[in-house]
Amino acid sequence: MKHITALILPLAFSALAAGNVQAFETQADHAIILDYETGAVLYSYESEAPMVPASMTKIMTAYMVFERLSDGRLSPEDTFTVSERAWREGGWASGGSTMGLAIGQEVSVADLLHGMIVQSGNDACIVLAEGISGSEEAFADLMSARAQELGLETAHFENATGLFAEGHEISAHDLARLAQMTIENFPNYYRIYNVRDFEWNGISQPNRNPLLYRFNGADGLKTGHLSQSGYGVVGSAEVDGVRRIIVLNGMESETARAAESERMMRAAFREFSLSEPFADGAEVGMVPVWLGSSDHVSAIIREDVVIAYESASRNDLSADLIVPDVLSAPVSEGDEIGTLEIRNGAEVIGSFPVYAGSDVSRTGLLSRAISGVSALISPGSSEAPSEASGES
Repeated sequence: MKHITALILPLAFSALAAGNVQAFETQADHAIILDYETGAVLYSYESEAPMVPASMTKIMTAYMVFERLSDGRLSPEDTFTVSERAWREGGWASGGSTMGLAIGQEVSVADLLHGMIVQSGNDACIVLAEGISGSEEAFADLMSARAQELGLETAHFENATGLFAEGHEISAHDLARLAQMTIENFPNYYRIYNVRDFEWNGISQPNRNPLLYRFNGADGLKTGHLSQSGYGVVGSAEVDGVRRIIVLNGMESETARAAESERMMRAAFREFSLSEPFADGAEVGMVPVWLGSSDHVSAIIREDVVIAYESASRNDLSADLIVPDVLSAPVSEGDEIGTLEIRNGAEVIGSFPVYAGSDVSRTGLLSRAISGVSALISPGSSEAPSEASGES
């Protein structure tokens, strides 16, 4: 294989002053920064490994309810009855996060959603699960199946609350993608995540998401905490029309979670950048063709190339077009002929197939003979393949 310097990329990034680049780091066990518009990962630390999500599970529980509200299977005014199990496992006596429901109460779906999202009420989750599927276990099975349909491959749920259970897990990356889908697919219901407090039975509880109070532009999503997981949060914010999503988990305290989530969200906008050096259909280089009607064929990219990087490392970015040592005619338009690699220093941060931009037919016998003779006479000036010199 040989490397050809790609076109355009050096013009896409203005060089910054040279200096020591301090890479972003986090104290979290799992973390990710995601660009909402493109889905590009700006920062990742152990973000693909399944983890215990605790109450961040409720983002998936809410997603299931939002889908049913959107397609008419549920109405905000529909009511469900609070079961003894929901009260016992999710009420005040459980010692966990609760909406404070009483056995036998008839509660609207709208109130249950606010109790689940704002107050993180485990009782509200169980009532919704039982009302939709008959049991929390059946609802959890639906959650897992739907998550797989959505492409959240690491997700498996044993309950609707996020209370600890073996095998109940999802990666930080999949949680970020779930948040992205929630914002995109249910913008009206997403607004519930920005409600600062909710009152039920005369008791008002604040939203636990620290970003809502610490970062201008934050408008969701959900915190979580268990002894098995540490303190975590999924957050989203929009600044000047740009939206970013963060996930972190495994912090040692509520205070540490608040400080780290604020720091990470600020970094999401200040320390990371996106660039689109090549758009779908762009020519990224010219590739030599052996024994063709044309000496070269254009290499075309068939997707938008979006690059995420730490802003301070911009002048370390480069692009290489990796192509075969010999590309012999005939070549058909659309043939895959190589790979575009985007590098940040020595690290490959993006790899994209490239395709022939036109047909290149094979030359006639006489032209091939002349080319072969020329290669034998002046081997250093030709891109001849091994067959031209008689080698196997």
